[in-house]
Amino acid sequence: MASRQIVSSKNVCVIGAGVSGLVAAKAFSTRGHNVTIIEKSADLGGVWEPARSYPEVQTQSPKDLYRYTDRAMPASYPEWPTGPQVHAYLSDYAKSFGLERMLRFNTKVENMARRGDGKPGWMLTLSDRSGATSKEDFDFVAVCTGQFSDPLELHCPGESDFKAQGGRILHSSGYNDASLVSGRRVVVLGGSKSATDIAVNAVKSGARKVTIVFREPVWRIPYFIGGLINFKRILYIRAQEQMFPGWGAGMASRLALRLAAPMIWANWRGLESLLKAQLKLKKCNMVPNGRIEDGINCSVPIATPNFHPMVADGRIKAIRGTFDHYESGTIVMSGGERVQADLAVLAIGYKLGVPFLPEAWRAKLVDADGQYRLYRLIANPDLPDMGFVGFNSSFCTVLCADLAANWLVRYADGRLARQPTAQAMRDNIEMMLHFKRVERPAAGVYGGLCVAPYHYRHFDELIADIGAKQTRRNGLAERFLPPDAEAYAKYLASAPDYHAA
Repeated sequence: MASRQIVSSKNVCVIGAGVSGLVAAKAFSTRGHNVTIIEKSADLGGVWEPARSYPEVQTQSPKDLYRYTDRAMPASYPEWPTGPQVHAYLSDYAKSFGLERMLRFNTKVENMARRGDGKPGWMLTLSDRSGATSKEDFDFVAVCTGQFSDPLELHCPGESDFKAQGGRILHSSGYNDASLVSGRRVVVLGGSKSATDIAVNAVKSGARKVTIVFREPVWRIPYFIGGLINFKRILYIRAQEQMFPGWGAGMASRLALRLAAPMIWANWRGLESLLKAQLKLKKCNMVPNGRIEDGINCSVPIATPNFHPMVADGRIKAIRGTFDHYESGTIVMSGGERVQADLAVLAIGYKLGVPFLPEAWRAKLVDADGQYRLYRLIANPDLPDMGFVGFNSSFCTVLCADLAANWLVRYADGRLARQPTAQAMRDNIEMMLHFKRVERPAAGVYGGLCVAPYHYRHFDELIADIGAKQTRRNGLAERFLPPDAEAYAKYLASAPDYHAA
């Protein structure tokens, strides 16, 4: 048996203790690096931290896809685990792998700069809850803040008067107590799953009146398509993925897609018809204008159970538009409609960015149009001693973060089987940006940091880079199966071994 290769141990800072930060810390510490996890909140979990979770929140992905490669969710969990269950799973993961001792809560990264001692790495300025600051040097930084860290804000005229008369405005991340809506007239702004989840919860929690305001209807996918088939067996499979044109496609691939175009068209039209009937979209006046295949990416939400029936029977009033301004006890919509309200919940998402990175470095990471310059959605050759985990957003976020973390530690140690040169990374980034801007604009959402619907393609690239000896399972059958976390655990185990000392 070949001896394990040895590399130099690094002091690594992992920023964020959510899904991505925990697996990044585990990947680096397992390889022998000294890891510190910086978390600005008082608990781990990121979006699953109880203080940030709204009542009845549950995963969009089934539990066998929303898991790490080396830890299955408990068998007792339902197919779509609840927020408290996911938090318990993450807490157990941290405890099992000794990550708790690396955690530093209530600590925020204010800014960072290249180390002043001439050594590789970064100097981070940190602040604690009291506001006291300190500076610490690290050899490598893994940014794991993801896309759901800082809530977006929306301010409209009349807010002060609305609040002065007893009205309340909060972001969806602050809706963590169902008693907030009891007996109140609630207006939810947004079209995401969190918006529809909160609207349904408000009805069930005794709200006097519930209204949801959204710009345009979008295609939503129910947990069971046709009431029978788990959506993972339709939208998570390689066969469906291959119906989309991919990046770097050759003449043969383009010809194959052209020949299959009639069948692909019929596939999508059939799915649209099924969704229209199942969700009663015409009765709800929520039939989307665009084709479903043109918008499949990370912004496609799961249909909240009971949402469409509640809209259809009037328990939830749906209005197209957005907020224009507030008045005393009233919110006026962009179309002029006036809605009486006591509570406005802004389910409008989060800011995407790395605010602690100096502008000169941020310009190397993000283009003027908001597109991120990241090779494999993980690293930038012009940002030395740094990588990103959890920025490869997808329908199976935990698995994506796990593979990205395992890729990143090998990249940082120069131990990828296909270690790219800086120029090769830049060329690939340019090719991918062209694909997202020109060939498939739907792939450019969230700054281009979306894997869906190309899960398998993305995973294939990461596993090949890592040097796994096996990359496929079950031959033809694999084309019709969703990703298997345990199979990817075996692939990772087959890669060349090494350790830091």
